[in-house]
Formats: sequence, structure tokens, C-alpha cells
Amino acid sequence: MGGPRFTHTTILCVRKDGLVALGGDGQVTMGTTIMKSGASKVRRLLGGKVLAGFAGSTADAVTLFTRFERKLEEFHGQLERAAVELATDWRTEKTLRQLEALLVVADEKTSLLLSGTGDVIAPDEGVLAVGSGGPYASAAAHALLRHSTLDAAAIVKEALSIAASIDIYTNDAIRVETLPS
Repeated sequence: MGGPRFTHTTILCVRKDGLVALGGDGQVTMGTTIMKSGASKVRRLLGGKVLAGFAGSTADAVTLFTRFERKLEEFHGQLERAAVELATDWRTEKTLRQLEALLVVADEKTSLLLSGTGDVIAPDEGVLAVGSGGPYASAAAHALLRHSTLDAAAIVKEALSIAASIDIYTNDAIRVETLPS
């Protein structure tokens, strides 16, 4: 995938058996220094109907969450339409182009990755991961989906724990949200 690579966190989204789980670690780093270990990088939007997580700059992500929630309201909860509109604005508006983050968003039917380069990507197999630990979490989640009976939330928690044991920018202060809740 093109676009920025962030070494600040790990966010993972997994779909299984009608349940979607989105989780992230809690570590905030500046350079090689851990500044905080219990940050919340996963949020519920639109009255709890949409899950969103971010990798990258916290201030930029909060700005994007706010914009995305406005788009969700504008398009009456249509996740894909809101995502495309946000990605378009993010890529074309001068003030938004400078924002450095990746978003993973999900509702009960759809999971998407959004970037400032205009990417709106839906996964083939129900797994999306971003951040420096993303490849590790994604590999672990795929293996657990194929070779375990764990539900989506347990897969997210276990895969993020595995990523935390490998990636120095990911910790084990994991928060997982699910839909339906």
C-alpha cells in the first residue's frame, strides 16, 4: 500500500461470525521515548454504531475523527459514502493534506482503511491492520481466524498481544470495541 508508514501504534480490525472487533494498543511514543502507556486510540462514533481507530499523530486523528463523524451524519450513517467523502477532502483540502494519520473504521457490515492519499480500502478476508505492529497483528489474526475457535474480540486481543511482543512501538495495554455490542 502507498502512503505514510506510522511507527506509533498498532490498530487491528477483525470480522468473524457477524461480529466486528476493533482494537488498539495504548502506547504513545515520541521518537524512541515512551510518553504514555494507556492512551485510547479506538473510539465509538455516531452514537456507538461505528468504530474507529487511528495510527499516527493524535491531534491529526482527533481532527479526522471529528470530520468523519460529521460526514457520517451528513450521509445518514452510510459508512462507505462518508469514508470516500472524507478521503477526498483529506487529499484535496490544503489544511487537511498535512494531517498524518491512518484511520480504520467499521460498522456492522463494512470495514475500511482511510488514508490522506485518497485510499479507501476494504479487506478481502475481514482483517485490517495499521501501524508499526500492523503486519504482525495481521499475520496473527489471519492465523487465528483459520486455526482457532476464538471470536473476533478474542482474536483482536490475542493478535495485538503478539504484535506487542514483537514491535517496540506497541504495548499490551489493549482496548477492544465490538459491534454489535
